[in-house]
Order: sequence, then structure tokens, then C-alpha cells
Amino acid sequence: MYGLVNKAIKDLVISNYGEERWQHIKQKAGVDIEVFISHEGYSDDITYQLVGASSEVLGVTVREVLIAFGEHWILKTASHGYGVMMRSGGATLKEFLINLPNLHTRVQMIYPNLTPPRFECQDVQDNSMSLHYFTHRPGLTDFVVGLVQGLGKLYKTPVTTEIIAMKTAGADHDIFAVNWTPPEA
Repeated sequence: MYGLVNKAIKDLVISNYGEERWQHIKQKAGVDIEVFISHEGYSDDITYQLVGASSEVLGVTVREVLIAFGEHWILKTASHGYGVMMRSGGATLKEFLINLPNLHTRVQMIYPNLTPPRFECQDVQDNSMSLHYFTHRPGLTDFVVGLVQGLGKLYKTPVTTEIIAMKTAGADHDIFAVNWTPPEA
């Protein structure tokens, strides 16, 4: 994964728990990198080790870490680093989710070696859809739940995300039932 991902994990931990906890997490993960360079590629293992160590050090589940990281990614990392690109995704949560595949195409222009996940929206209704998530990276299902929750907060739209199929449970890919209540005008 690109350094931007690991920098975002660091930012999440430091902003909520402090530098000392971040140093403990790095030590527990066996990561001795002081500065992650945003546009540089790093082994996926480093990210997984940081998430696992965060779970242990902070006393929360890996699921909780990934959901918090997904929300943080949307509300802090993506919003600040890719504000224009994020705003061009749509004026509502529904529009953004429908346009999500286009977002990754644009991100690939910035990160040419990126192998992004693929998203498809099916059964799109006024207040719901099925979100299909295809990736070669295992274990990030809960990160997607956090991303959708973060998007709900970004668009001031109450949203729920239920995992209805998981690749780790034998499905071809992960599928989420996403339901929302449009914000009041």
C-alpha cells in the first residue's frame, strides 16, 4: 500500500491517543519506519501489522480499528488530501456511492502503481443499494463499513451498512446492504 495509508493510521492514533501510544504500536508491530512517504509503496504487511498492533495496544478489536480508520480516511485524509476530487463525487451520499468507481480511476492517475478495489452499486433505490466490493487484499471488509459510515457523516446522512456476503466466508466478493435517511433540507 502507499505510504499515505500508513500515515493516515499514524494520524488516527496520534490524534486520538497520543504520540506515546503510536510509538508503542510501531514497536509492537515491528515497524521501524519513522516517516511514511505518501507516494511511496510499502508492503501490505506493514499496514496489517500496524492495524493488529493498534488493536492490541488500544484494547479494541481489529474490527473497531478498521471501522474507525475507514471513518478517519473519509473525514480527514481523503477530505483534506483529495477535497476537490471528493466533492466532484456527488452532492449526496447516494450520488457519491454511485460514482465511487470513477473516483478510483482518477486516483490511479495520481498513484499509477495503485491496484485499487472495485466497487459496483446494484439494486439502487431512493434510500438503499447493494454495494459490491472486489479486492485482492484480504481482511478490509470492516474498513469499507467505516468508509461508508464516514461518507454518511460527510454528507450529514444517517447511514447503516450491513455485511450480507463476505469473501472470507466463501462468497466471490463482499456485499453490503447500505441504507440511509436523506438529510432534512
